[in-house]
Amino acid sequence: MDLRQLEYFVAVAETANFTRAAERVHITQSGVSAQIKALEHELGAQLFDRSGRIARLTDAGQAALRHARAALDAAADMRDAIDDVNGLVRGSLTVGMVIGCEVTPLFDAFASFHGEHPEIEVELVEANSDQLVAGVRSGDLDLALAGLAGEPPEHLVSRIIVSDRLVALVPPDSALAGQAPISVTALLTYPIICLPVGTGIRDVFDQARAALGVDLSVALAATSPDTVAGLARRGLGVAVLSESMAAAYPDLTALPIDGIEIPALLALVWQDRSSPALAAFLRHCQAAFDKTIEMTTVTRPGFLE
Repeated sequence: MDLRQLEYFVAVAETANFTRAAERVHITQSGVSAQIKALEHELGAQLFDRSGRIARLTDAGQAALRHARAALDAAADMRDAIDDVNGLVRGSLTVGMVIGCEVTPLFDAFASFHGEHPEIEVELVEANSDQLVAGVRSGDLDLALAGLAGEPPEHLVSRIIVSDRLVALVPPDSALAGQAPISVTALLTYPIICLPVGTGIRDVFDQARAALGVDLSVALAATSPDTVAGLARRGLGVAVLSESMAAAYPDLTALPIDGIEIPALLALVWQDRSSPALAAFLRHCQAAFDKTIEMTTVTRPGFLE
């Protein structure tokens, strides 16, 4: 048995599919299948039920999964410890961020990190926040800048960058422009324009209206805050964005929404165990954000403690 076999086993277990596991580990499906069969032969037990379209763990597979993950983590920790002793930072980083992100300190962190560690390959992935958090949990992403509703995700380290409320954006000549704050029920007669499902802003809005028992659906959804504001500017409905986002559109009137108490968060999230490369990048993030934004600690008092 070797670490490669354990890596393939964990990939199949987490994706429940040999094809998706092969894509994750960057080899052919037949290669993954062959290595899993070799591992099963060595262990003397079948690890997956292959009778359906989904690769389901057998009882033996369930028992083996925890130990396989522990072995891979131990191997990674050993590599990291040696790198720390040698003062090396190597490898690659995959960083996710919300679509249309314009948080310039993150870009400043990228630039300063690359200047100090040009040998580190950095991949940037844009996605909705729910996909970003899932990517951090699975290990596909080392770090993500994600929008969250109310609370950071459990079992991940989080650092809040922005926490603010939702506002309604309307043209200054709108009948709503003079109403501040505006109640959620007052929005019932207007089309709502918001970000799509899976974004932090939308999750705040959906959770709040569900808690209030208000049947307030989104008429138009767009992935970019600029598009959301642009549609509202043209009288197609009331835009719902965060207060900090709304500041970018001074030609629109921002109205606090009475009754929505859940804060919209923008936060960095990562797993508790980090590589030397991620630890170095987090130091650059801290330096960049400390210059511009007062950050609030959520999980622990600093990036690296």
